[in-house]
Amino acid sequence: MCNACLPLSRRAFVGGALTLPLWHGGRGAGLVEPCLRLPVQGVAVTLDACPGHFDERIANTLIACNIPATIFVTETWMRWNPDGLALLKSRPDLFELENHGARHIPPVLGAVPIYGLAPAGTMEAIRAEVLGGADAISAATGKRPTWYRAAAGIYTPAAIPAIEAMGFKIAGYSLNSDEGASLPAKLVAARIRAARDGDVIEGHINQPKRDSGAGIAAGLQALHEAGTRLIRLNQVPANVNLTV
Repeated sequence: MCNACLPLSRRAFVGGALTLPLWHGGRGAGLVEPCLRLPVQGVAVTLDACPGHFDERIANTLIACNIPATIFVTETWMRWNPDGLALLKSRPDLFELENHGARHIPPVLGAVPIYGLAPAGTMEAIRAEVLGGADAISAATGKRPTWYRAAAGIYTPAAIPAIEAMGFKIAGYSLNSDEGASLPAKLVAARIRAARDGDVIEGHINQPKRDSGAGIAAGLQALHEAGTRLIRLNQVPANVNLTV
C-alpha cells in the first residue's frame, strides 16, 4: 500500500496481519489489492518511491549488505530526488527501477478517493498514468520497465488486463512490511524477518523521517545475515507462471 505520504494508517483495516490474502478486499466496492507470490527459492525485496524524499538508511543497508531490490519509482519522486535517483542508477547490479506511475494516481475508475488519493477516474487517465511513469523511467535510465505497481496497490479489476495489454506485469505483494510507512521500526523488522520463500516484500523508501524505514533496514539486514536468498523481480525466470 502506498499511502506513505498520508497520515491515515492501514492498521485499522488489517489488524496487524503479516500477509495479505490472494485478493484482499478492495478499498471500496469491487476494488482489488493483488497479492503476488513467486514459485522460486528466495524472497523478493520491493520498495516503493512514492512522492516524497529518499531514505538513505534503507539504501545504505542494501548497498552494505549487497542486497538486490526492485524499486518502484514515480516520475514525481525521480524529479524531486535527483541525488537518490543517481545513487540507484549507479548500482544496476543491485537496483531494478520499475513503474509506480507518473503522479502516484491509483488506477481506479470513478471519483471515490483511495486512502485520500484522487483516483484516475477513467481508462484514458489510467493509461496516461501508467505510460507516463514508464516513459519517465525510460528517459532517466534508457531501459523500459516491465513491472507496474499501482499507487496504493489498489486497482479497478478492469484496469488489470488493460495494464497488462500495455506490456506490464502487475506487481502485487504478499508481505506488507510497513502499512504505508506508518508502523514502528520494531514491528516492521519483525514482519520482514517472518518472510519465507516465495514472498514479495513491499515497503517504502520515500519517508526518511519515519520510524518504519529503520525497521525495513534492520529486517532486511537480518534476513541477509540469516542466509535468506534475496532477489529482484527481474531475477524471476520469464517462463514462470505468476499467480496474481
